[in-house]
Amino acid sequence: MSGSFEVFAQPRAVAGTGASRRLRREGRVPAIVYGGHREPEKVSVAHNDLLKHLEHESFYSHVLDLKIGDSSVKVVLKDLQRHPAKPFIQHVDFLRITQDEKLRLTVPLHFINEERCRGLKMGGQVSHAITEVEITCLPKDLPEFIGIDMSELEVGQILHLSEIQMPEGVTLAHTPDPDEPVVIIYGPRGAEEETPADDTET
Repeated sequence: MSGSFEVFAQPRAVAGTGASRRLRREGRVPAIVYGGHREPEKVSVAHNDLLKHLEHESFYSHVLDLKIGDSSVKVVLKDLQRHPAKPFIQHVDFLRITQDEKLRLTVPLHFINEERCRGLKMGGQVSHAITEVEITCLPKDLPEFIGIDMSELEVGQILHLSEIQMPEGVTLAHTPDPDEPVVIIYGPRGAEEETPADDTET
């Protein structure tokens, strides 16, 4: 992991729809902190500060320093509720972490060396079927992203979920089919065989 994020929160004693609306009018986002063998704690965070953090992709898959008054706790962003029609954050869930308990989080995929991909150099076209995966790991092993080297992929090749190499200490926990395609290299536009062949027999 690189860098760090500090999130400043304030305790909130009152819950409920009315109290949450008042917080939002004041430019704050209702939030809850749970896990870590402790009782859930209701807090709020500044909406504009949160938006600035969310501009960084790594914020979603990073151990955060949550400052609540004079105390500090290590957390990860577990859930985020956005307004369905407006650019507002409605609610945030933070999960406390302990160093000896594994996390289950979604992290992004980064497609590396795409411009050097053999299949693209031969006139092929790339399709990214999925852009994130769910993993389990200890907090110390949490990656900001999973890198996929595309330089050796050929025309007609399909890279499946089960073929992604995980960093040390990280296990794939993605719930769909492990043979789900991640990257597909289609043939050149207009070629007779534009769709990669499936390995399964029919």
